[in-house]
Amino acid sequence: MILNLDDYEAAARRRLPRPLFQYVAGAAETSAAYEDNRTALSGLKLIPRTLRGVESRSTRHRLFGTEWSAPFGIAPMGISALMAHDGDNVAARVAGREGIPYVLSGSSLTPMEEVIEANPQAWFQAYVPGEDDRIAALIERVKTAGYKTLVITADTAVLANRENNLRAGFSTPLRFTPRMAWDFGTKPRWLLATFLRTLHRRGMPHFENSYAQRGAPIVSRQAARDFGRKDHLNWEHISRIRDQWQGRLVVKGLLSHHDVAIARTLGCDGVVLSNHGGRQLDHAISAVRALPLAKAEAGDMAVMLDGGIRRGTDVVKALALGADFVFIGRPFLFASTVGGDKALGQAVRIMQSEVHRDLGLLGCRSLDELDASAVFDPSQGPRPITVAGQ
Repeated sequence: MILNLDDYEAAARRRLPRPLFQYVAGAAETSAAYEDNRTALSGLKLIPRTLRGVESRSTRHRLFGTEWSAPFGIAPMGISALMAHDGDNVAARVAGREGIPYVLSGSSLTPMEEVIEANPQAWFQAYVPGEDDRIAALIERVKTAGYKTLVITADTAVLANRENNLRAGFSTPLRFTPRMAWDFGTKPRWLLATFLRTLHRRGMPHFENSYAQRGAPIVSRQAARDFGRKDHLNWEHISRIRDQWQGRLVVKGLLSHHDVAIARTLGCDGVVLSNHGGRQLDHAISAVRALPLAKAEAGDMAVMLDGGIRRGTDVVKALALGADFVFIGRPFLFASTVGGDKALGQAVRIMQSEVHRDLGLLGCRSLDELDASAVFDPSQGPRPITVAGQ
């Protein structure tokens, strides 16, 4: 029975081959950063108000001039179409139908031009290449495709140490070993409905959006090289992208408030606080811990975050502490893996209904009424509570 977002993970574990499930579920080294995403959120407690007449409450929320049906979106997730058949287009269509933002990953297996046809409001997230001419060409392709919001991921200058992936048999490129053949063969529903169906329809999946041109197939050694050569990227590259890109520019993967301040001075429109779901630097702090200092430096920029969001209470905690929006990754990918369009739509509505319920229980009629007085952090010790007007 599926009742909440965590239930999709258990269902996806039964459906996906072990290497692919671990690729989605796993994190770097000891998984400390991944675990802290949940620890930080669960450690915060909520302070409800009562008798405030909440019958007309709404989950609608504005971001970048658009009113969305809920204050959360679908985060960028690489190689989604290997987990769920046509996964990128499925997520784009569901997000458009449900009225929430969708961000296409730069390490996706579906051409960006195809995805924006499925959802004209989709955002594009880029892992920018290591060479200036390739960066400029990729940005031009994104612009020509019709995207209005560009997200640059900044926390992947060095490849992470994902030992858990290697132990499970996942690598980039994919290596079809006897063990992987066994793992694939023991999951016949995924093998027939996703992998073989994809091969029949599209051929071997390629990284479609790493560069201005089509990238390497997932089984090519070139795929690993395409993800390298980024360790010299710096804020000068963001400045050049800002000069070239006339749409909304967001930098993702920031945790230091000093970096948030730099993004503001360069004219970025927003930042996404993120430790990459615990997949990059182990022991990196969670986005919600970074939020207070980041918000103080952001000025007019939108401050968004991801990492560990699993419940409506997580969403309202983040918004109460100053986040303008949150993004959810793994659970939504697990949902589309389990049941495609229908299951992902259900997952979005489950989260929206939780936020709607939690608003009422907190005594709020809208998300704009949330503020820090609704959240208590036991680690900070007692604090006075200022009672708002009735």
